Amino acid sequence: MSARGDRVCERTGALLIALGGLDAALRPSGALWLAELGVLAVGDLHLEKGSAYAARGQLLPPFDTADTLGRLEAEVEALSPRMLVLLGDSFHDRRALGRVASADAGRISGLGRGRSLIWIVGNHDEEGLEAAFGTGGARLLPGELAPELSVGGLTLRHEPGDGLPGEVCGHLHPCAKVVRAGRSVRRRAFVTDGRRLILPAFGAYAGGLNVRDAAFDGLFSGSPLVGALGDRRVYALPFGALSGD
Repeated sequence: MSARGDRVCERTGALLIALGGLDAALRPSGALWLAELGVLAVGDLHLEKGSAYAARGQLLPPFDTADTLGRLEAEVEALSPRMLVLLGDSFHDRRALGRVASADAGRISGLGRGRSLIWIVGNHDEEGLEAAFGTGGARLLPGELAPELSVGGLTLRHEPGDGLPGEVCGHLHPCAKVVRAGRSVRRRAFVTDGRRLILPAFGAYAGGLNVRDAAFDGLFSGSPLVGALGDRRVYALPFGALSGD
């Protein structure tokens, strides 16, 4: 199965593909929108990564959580999803929730109002999320916690798994590098073969791994389609046109 990625929505700039039998919109923000299901999914927020680095003496502007939440709120406002799925590593480490500013904590709570909010467990936030949803005390986060989620024939999880048709995941933070006339551009990117889709990291400080890296070997049938994020649209790029690091 190959991804259909030759259409871009003129209004939103989203790249439109077929995924596991559904129409999917890969949005310039890095979010996945499944209009038929009313499901919005984003990967790897890594909230409070800035404060984690600051604790180790590497000072970064402490605004990554506010910036990431602002962009996520904009997607929610634009699309009014019935379900918002966070595909794991929503927090950078197990203590990150305790470092969230009160204003940002209120914004996180707002994400669950009027819709289902699903937190998929990631490798960075497993311990912290389990504590936040623990039975021994007050719940610290809205929504529900899940190891993975099946919806509309798709399986949404954090890390790539068995590769059955319709797998949607994050974890690898894919990015694409294009070199033209001696100049290079590197952008976060979706990568898909129509069976599996890996989302770019949504978090402001999350970084990226080149899709040519060996970590992606064997994850796709044939050469996958890469959707590089532009400021206002997603650009469909053939895998063979991309450069390694």
